[in-house]
Amino acid sequence: MKAEIRKINALLESEYGIPKRERKVDLLDVLVQTILSQNTNDQNRDRAYERLKSQFPRWEDILKGKKKMVVEALRPGGLARQKAKRIVDILQWLKKRDGKVSLSFLKRMGEEEIKETLGGLKGIGPKTVHCLLLFGLGREAFPVDTHILRVGKRLGFVPQEMDAEKAHAWIVPLVPKGKALSLHIN
Repeated sequence: MKAEIRKINALLESEYGIPKRERKVDLLDVLVQTILSQNTNDQNRDRAYERLKSQFPRWEDILKGKKKMVVEALRPGGLARQKAKRIVDILQWLKKRDGKVSLSFLKRMGEEEIKETLGGLKGIGPKTVHCLLLFGLGREAFPVDTHILRVGKRLGFVPQEMDAEKAHAWIVPLVPKGKALSLHIN
């Protein structure tokens, strides 16, 4: 199966190219965008994120603002109350943990430590952690989102009855080394 995935990746790269990593990425931007992507499409996620950042340019501003305003900003993304609470709770956790609102401490951690540290927070599951690892930290991780799960099942790489959470452990070992970003994006 690993050889088949390697062939598929080669075909995808020849058709769509090899995606470039963004040079400097704010880890909180990646985390919040991933939370906002839950149960919605990219367009609604982006609209909610842009509204949030236009009303609260710095993450600390959210902690000083009214939760009602955060909910309103996130409304285009759906599940605004739930997502606002999760984001505010995470920002408060960071402020309490380190005295500042930053995820820069993750750069010094290994993948398992990151999974343990963030995985216990409400709203952060395997997909969110893997997105942060891949897109924020440039590590070899493979987020299994709705699209990856659907394509994986159609191609027979993921058993039909498997959910996204279990699919992470299943599909990650099949991804060719150094090709997680390319395979995920393409």
